Amino acid sequence: MTSVRIFMREISPGHVFVAPAMFVLSVFFLMPVLGALVMSFTDFDLYALADLKNLRFIWLGNYISLLRTPLFWKAFGNTCYFALVGAPLSILVSLAMAMLLNVPGVGLKALYRTALFAPYVVTLVAAAVIWRYMLDAQYGWLNQFLIVIGLQPIDWLGNPHFSMPAIILFSVWKNFGYNMLILLAALQRIPDDLYEAARVDGAGSWERFIHVTLPGVAPSLWMVALLTIAGYFQLFAEPYVMTQGGPAQSTVSLLYFMYEDGFKWWNLGHASATAFILFAVLMGLSFLRPKSEEVFV
Repeated sequence: MTSVRIFMREISPGHVFVAPAMFVLSVFFLMPVLGALVMSFTDFDLYALADLKNLRFIWLGNYISLLRTPLFWKAFGNTCYFALVGAPLSILVSLAMAMLLNVPGVGLKALYRTALFAPYVVTLVAAAVIWRYMLDAQYGWLNQFLIVIGLQPIDWLGNPHFSMPAIILFSVWKNFGYNMLILLAALQRIPDDLYEAARVDGAGSWERFIHVTLPGVAPSLWMVALLTIAGYFQLFAEPYVMTQGGPAQSTVSLLYFMYEDGFKWWNLGHASATAFILFAVLMGLSFLRPKSEEVFV
């Protein structure tokens, strides 16, 4: 009883308030993750789902099988292409829009912020369906515009050379608004005195951008870059809605590959191994950090 009373005295109100959230996280996050990890070392499939007696531990068998699967490497390459091209482009657009909104004397800034942020709050599936019709080879308005100006229409979602760039274009439009607000807040925290001192020293627009703007937004820019790249590695809804992984598997991502492996072919152990390979990639990205620990928004 004495030890129980000592334990109760050591519990702070903070622990009491955090306990329900930790319980929910444990039940609905940690336990499923651990279960998926165990499943990745088994041959869990439709037969095991019907009768657990058919379940066998094959340890690293799923991981070795994935490394020997050409479609896995195709999906991994597509995902890297999407993340390493789309994420920097999204960040550049976000920074450019934030700098335009930060120009002194521009009116209706609240309206512009709302309009530019609006795509981010639109449901991803709804936006993807709209863009799928916009990019339609026959009836899409983008091809109609190309015809009007005398150019040949492009099969944006049916040509392997254009399908992934089209999805990247859509994702940049859909997601840049959130990063734009973060970078705009960072820009507004840079003292005007620094820009004035740079002008007095004869620095032009490019020099002020390199020596004042970039160092001022660097911590926020690093955070935005890390979150954006990690988010782009989780590509799924866009190819699922717009191309179904085609054409010629040019838009199959790791998550799309995992989804089909697990829920179309019922290779759940195989799909779990794919999930943890992606988890390892994202975990590696999370260890990348600037030398300075200061991050502000």
